[in-house]
Amino acid sequence: MEARLNYFASPTAGKDLKYFMSAGRTLKDSPLPAATQELVSLRVSQINGCAACIDMHTKEAAAAGETSVRLNLVAAWREATVFTEAERAALELAEEGTRVADAATGVSDAVWENAAKHYDEEQLTALVILVSFMNSVNRLNIITQQPAGDYEPGQFH
Repeated sequence: MEARLNYFASPTAGKDLKYFMSAGRTLKDSPLPAATQELVSLRVSQINGCAACIDMHTKEAAAAGETSVRLNLVAAWREATVFTEAERAALELAEEGTRVADAATGVSDAVWENAAKHYDEEQLTALVILVSFMNSVNRLNIITQQPAGDYEPGQFH
């Protein structure tokens, strides 16, 4: 598979994505736990079918010490016993924030309140920005058919 566009060779992409991707990098330093960030990034990418992001976030999480059991169960997190209540709240918020067209309601009050029980305002802010950021990156990659499989941990950070 070959990508439709080479973002690294495009002057327009170089200018725009430099700032866009820096927003993603600042999330790494947010108070939202790193493991939660990778699990949420992976789940959003699974829902959207973004192979490049699934590849990236699976490898980044594994390199950071995440277990294969938890990574393999992200797609079925509701039935899995390996996630904390806080992680489950973040995954639920990520799903509702990603599937806005499916439910046509956005994130429900119940899901928001559950997340707010586990995360403070700064962490919630980071979580909301992360879900939005991942949905945007997924679309950039899906539209241009960016290939997956060759990502090396730390490649874009």
